[in-house]
Amino acid sequence: MKISWIEIQDRIPYELRQLEEEGNAITLLSDEWKTILLSVQNKKQFQERAALFYQKIGKLSSDKVNKKNEPSEWDDIVQQWTKEFKSAPLLSSSFVEEKILGGWLGRSAGCLLGKPVEKIPRSGIIELLSSNGTWPIKDYITGLGIPDSLLQKYPWNRHSGKESLKENIVCMTEDDDMNYPMLNLSVLEQFGENFTTEDILQTWMSKVPVLETFTAERIAYINALNGITPPETAIEKNPYREWIGAQIRADVWGWSSPGQPARAAQFAWRDARLSHVRNGIYGEIFFASLLAECFIQSDLRTSITNVLQMIPPHSRFAAAIRFVLSMPIQKLSWDETVDELYKEFGGYHWVHTINNAALVVAALLSSNGEFEKAVCNVVMGGWDTDSNGATVGSIMGTLSGAKNLPSKWIEPLNNRIRSSIKGFDNSLLSDLAKRTAAAAKY
Repeated sequence: MKISWIEIQDRIPYELRQLEEEGNAITLLSDEWKTILLSVQNKKQFQERAALFYQKIGKLSSDKVNKKNEPSEWDDIVQQWTKEFKSAPLLSSSFVEEKILGGWLGRSAGCLLGKPVEKIPRSGIIELLSSNGTWPIKDYITGLGIPDSLLQKYPWNRHSGKESLKENIVCMTEDDDMNYPMLNLSVLEQFGENFTTEDILQTWMSKVPVLETFTAERIAYINALNGITPPETAIEKNPYREWIGAQIRADVWGWSSPGQPARAAQFAWRDARLSHVRNGIYGEIFFASLLAECFIQSDLRTSITNVLQMIPPHSRFAAAIRFVLSMPIQKLSWDETVDELYKEFGGYHWVHTINNAALVVAALLSSNGEFEKAVCNVVMGGWDTDSNGATVGSIMGTLSGAKNLPSKWIEPLNNRIRSSIKGFDNSLLSDLAKRTAAAAKY
């Protein structure tokens, strides 16, 4: 039985790519790996050589990284903040609850929109939806009218993709992008605001089936089962340590810290360090803080600029967000905007933190405050469609509040969500919002 993401020989190419992104010279190492692939035929010998090679390259990841520009430790990150974040103004419980419900509903709708076409490249999404006249996207994706030949070329996401098509929607289907908000809500309910990274790990291991985790989370989980403790769980043979996994876990930290971006940032850091380092951590900090800002600031560009000051300014993540902020997005068509993003960030894996964060920010800035425009634009941008749809939907939903969300996107959810998290399957989204509000501090 082959289990994705964990075989050493599968991890090595991603590790080499990650090392290069971290500033290491990898030409000789890549040549050495190619030699191993070509010269070792015996399976046992190959596995032994691969393990030794990974042991060798694993030493590079912590030796040559510019730790000053891209730190992973909280105190080092805070030292680089360029703004003082003050306490929030007093907020009413009804106001906070309405915003949080908007976040849960918006996140669900955006995730559901992007789910059928996850893993399909942008060009494939265009080809599929042009065939039945539903490009550009203006509604949940439908399979009606798409030729079988195209569906064979670009099959729907095998993980509940068909169930997420417009004609089949009965609720928010199970998805890791929605599991993590539930999981982090459980952390707050069990341990309170003084929770630790170890508390999060305990919650994972008691509530999450290991095969319902992916990339960095799956490696961190397996590392923990082997007796490795945080933050080494994020580092040990984990080539996905700057991918999107932490970024999709940000929401509850922001919702539970209305108007308190610094509090949301610290919560996000405690979570992210279980499975991620550097830019992987920054993605969760950035979006948790942005969600906290959505309770007190209505202008997205202002909020994005504010919370960017929490990210180490010389990091690749900060540079990517500044690039988006510098773009004349209001003067460009959405296709032109996405083309520019692909030119700048297309070298990253389709589930990396940096390229997807840039696309999310661009979609937010393109929206003119319209929920539908924001979620449709980000899904049309490709890359990690359901994760990005979820993040954009969450931000726009929190910003507007539940009552202002278009019924076209909310009613099909039927206020119900499926989950593989123990104790959460078939939850009502309204109940999750009430529980989140009860765990919030304001």
